[in-house]
Formats: sequence, structure tokens, C-alpha cells
Amino acid sequence: MTTRMRGEIAEQPAAIQATLDALLPRTGDVEAVARGTRHLLFVARGTSDNAAVYGRYLIEARAGRMAAMGAPSVATTYRRRLDLDGVLAVGLSQSGRTEEIVETLQWAKDCGAKTVAITNGGEESPLAQAADLALCTLAGEEKAVPATKTYTTQLAALAVLAIGLGADVDPDDLRRVPDAVEKLISDPGDLDAVVEGLADKPGVVVSGRGLAFSTALELALKLKEACYLHAMGLSYADLLHGPIAVVDAETPAILVAAGQGPTLAGTVALAERVTGAGAAAFGVGGGGRLAAASTAALNGPDLPEWVAPLGLIVPGQLLTEALARRLGIDPDSPRGLKKVTQTD
Repeated sequence: MTTRMRGEIAEQPAAIQATLDALLPRTGDVEAVARGTRHLLFVARGTSDNAAVYGRYLIEARAGRMAAMGAPSVATTYRRRLDLDGVLAVGLSQSGRTEEIVETLQWAKDCGAKTVAITNGGEESPLAQAADLALCTLAGEEKAVPATKTYTTQLAALAVLAIGLGADVDPDDLRRVPDAVEKLISDPGDLDAVVEGLADKPGVVVSGRGLAFSTALELALKLKEACYLHAMGLSYADLLHGPIAVVDAETPAILVAAGQGPTLAGTVALAERVTGAGAAAFGVGGGGRLAAASTAALNGPDLPEWVAPLGLIVPGQLLTEALARRLGIDPDSPRGLKKVTQTD
């Protein structure tokens, strides 16, 4: 069975390359719109919210600015006015047509914020029109309900945003991403073993920390929406504060990490704890150290930690698509979901 989701996963190297070619020359535009701002406020829902988590960690850890996740209901439901002077508000919506996000970005501007839109909907989309600056991704049309190429291109746009904000990173690392993603698509690791390890399980815990936390959240969302698993996405710090009690022979853990960085050792230790308790731990990334500590493992990208999430999610997407088919589910059209979700 060939699915649209699998085809769109394969389109990601070209989509990321096109997005970087379009947006890397615009770091000066980011610097200009952000002039006079000190903090960032991200506004998003669903998969875009998970992308924004990456943006938050990246901006705080590498650009030295405080960043926060906004609550759209403050604007759209409670209708409270806040003092957002000195704030750069970043609205993310793959379609650019999610009314709640458009309204919240307009609200942020009315409250004194400078505004940026990140969307695959193009310059004419309502979100792009509402923003002071639009960073439009070039993923092309995405037909499968689970977002794949629109998600990774959002991450690429957020990396460009960070560079424009003065992040202490090497932009050449970004240019390595398309090839790294292509390699992961060709060789995702022990995919069959992980699929079989999850095929008869009712739920799974997906965990990462720091810059990889966004990948854990996004992979958990994909497994919920396309495979109908009770998937819980958690920072491993939060997992250790109590929820680890749910990890057992019937509830395995998927543990995500870059191949280097300060969170790798903790992720490896968690894998050892999970397997030591008799549960399965499936690694994603983390190099040889995490693979050795895991029951089975998917490969990660050969990329520095700051840009690794653009590749880390790819084996997770392949896992989601393959597991859905193994369970007899069409991943292109999960029950109860539409491509664009509107919320009040």
C-alpha cells in the first residue's frame, strides 16, 4: 500500500531545501522587525504548537531571549488586553487560515507587539497578511491529514528566525539538513522491530528533553492521530517526577535525543532504567549510546543538537505511517480529523 503520507515524507528534503533557499536570505528582515523587542511570544495550535516548542528552546538556549508559549484563549475567549510592548509575537499555522491564530496575532499587534507569521499558506494567506513579516515555507500542497513536510519546514523557518535574532549557531549546519533527512528516509534504522514492538500495545510514552522535547511531543501527536495509540509526550524530567509509573510491559517508552548535547546522558540513563524494569525502550537518535541502551532503535541525523530536530522527527514519521498500516488504519485520513481545524 502506498500512502500519501509516505509520499509526502519523501518530499521533505526538497521542501526543506526550497524553504531554506527562500528564507535564509531574509535574516536581515527578521533583525529589522525584531528591533526594539526583547521577548518572544509563540502563538500556535496542534503540530504548529509542537514546532513552536522547538522555537522556544532554540531562542532561549542559543539567542539569549526569553520566549513563552501564548494562550490564544486569552485573546479570543477571555478578550483580555495585555501590555506586549517589547514583544515579538510569532504566529504559526501551516494553512495560514486557522482563524483563532490569525485573530490572536492581530490581538498581539493591537497590544503593542511586533508580529511574524510562519505559514505554508503563502503571502496571501490571512495569517501572512496580519503580520509585520511573513516567513512563508515552501512545502507545497500537503494532502495527508498528518503533517509531515509542513512541520519540518516550519522548523526550518524557526531556525532562520533564530539566526535573524542573533543566535550563536553556524548557519551552514542548516544547509546540511536536506541531505541528512534524505539519508534517514533511506535508512531509518530498525523500523520493523519498533513497529512490531508497538503493534499490540494500547499506549506508549514518548520522551525527550530540551531541543528534542518538541520531537517527543510531535511524535506522540502523530501516534495518537494516525495510529490511535494513547501516546503521552513528556519531558524526561517530568516523566521521572511520577508518570514513569505507567511504563511497564504493556506501555513501552520511545526516547528521543540528538547524537550530542547536554540531554543525551540523561536519555541514555532513562533507557537503561526502563529496560531494567522489564519494559521496552525504543530509541530515536542518540547515536550508538542510546541504541545500545534500547530494545531497538531508529537512526537520528548526523547534525548538531540545535538543528537535529529537523531530522529527528523523520524516523518517527516513518514509524507512524508503517504502524498505522500494520494496524489496518489509513494514515492519510484518520477518523474524526480534517486538514484544517478551527477552534473558538
